[in-house]
Amino acid sequence: MRLAIVVPCFNEAAVVAETAAQLTGLLDRLVAAGTIAGASRVYFVDDGSSDATWDVVERLHKSDPRVCGIKLSANRGHQNALLAGLLAAEGDVIVSIDADLQDDVEAIAAMIGAWETGCDIVYGVRAARPQDTFFKRSSAWLYYRMMAAMGVQVVMDHADFRLMSRTAIEALRAYPEVNVFLRGIIPLLGFRSARIEYARKGRIAGESKYPLRRMISLGVQGVTSFSAVPLRLITALGFLVSIGSLALALWAIWIRLFADAAVPGWASTVVPIYFLGGVQLLCIGIIGEYLAKTYIEVKGRPRFFIERVLGSVVHTPDRVGRAREPTDA
Repeated sequence: MRLAIVVPCFNEAAVVAETAAQLTGLLDRLVAAGTIAGASRVYFVDDGSSDATWDVVERLHKSDPRVCGIKLSANRGHQNALLAGLLAAEGDVIVSIDADLQDDVEAIAAMIGAWETGCDIVYGVRAARPQDTFFKRSSAWLYYRMMAAMGVQVVMDHADFRLMSRTAIEALRAYPEVNVFLRGIIPLLGFRSARIEYARKGRIAGESKYPLRRMISLGVQGVTSFSAVPLRLITALGFLVSIGSLALALWAIWIRLFADAAVPGWASTVVPIYFLGGVQLLCIGIIGEYLAKTYIEVKGRPRFFIERVLGSVVHTPDRVGRAREPTDA
């Protein structure tokens, strides 16, 4: 079995060499054990980095041909970079892992064991996060619960550390959407799956590429790409506001007829203006988010373009992006 390990990178020059050393070391052990073929590879996907990430990948490829590189023409985001690697990498089984080595490299052997039992998708699930701050752990907990509550089919405590068979990869090609959220798409494939638990580690160097702002953006992307619950909540909110407005009107009439404490015009003017104005702005914002998604999808622009490759890759569809002929230069 040929194994391909896909590693999306954005400004990860400080960690790429160590990541390559650990992953190629893993390949050596798996080859020696007879688990994988010697033609297995590690693919670093450079997502338009502004540092020396690609230079490091080129140097690593020259010293070890098993280290391959895929360079995108511009920064397209983590999910698009990961998708580019998954669709371009050669292999019977493809594992995706982040470059920061917070995911346990040794768990890949257990993933392969689950694949050998007949699973096409194996999820790496974080059983413990001792290196993360309390805020990071609590925000992650809230993130996964919110996604589940919104009806998005996600695997709890799973990010993008997973194994996929060639069958699953080919099925993934059938999803043409531009707003890519792989954590929601892959569970929809429906193939037999398993979960492998591991303890999350700390970064070996560099800074996290997912601060709070990007986590919130990813959450919005997931909800608006896979769930219509917010739109249905607007309908329910509109009904509740109507009931509340009717109750407020009855209260204002009662105060006017049976009490002397009413300020003329206050209840019937100020309260409805602020209340209904806030609700309308919220609803317009939610509808606008869905409209923007539709606008982007209808244009159907390519999700990425591959500028250069090191090592061998399979051709990606024109709908996804164009790759040049494989080259070792």
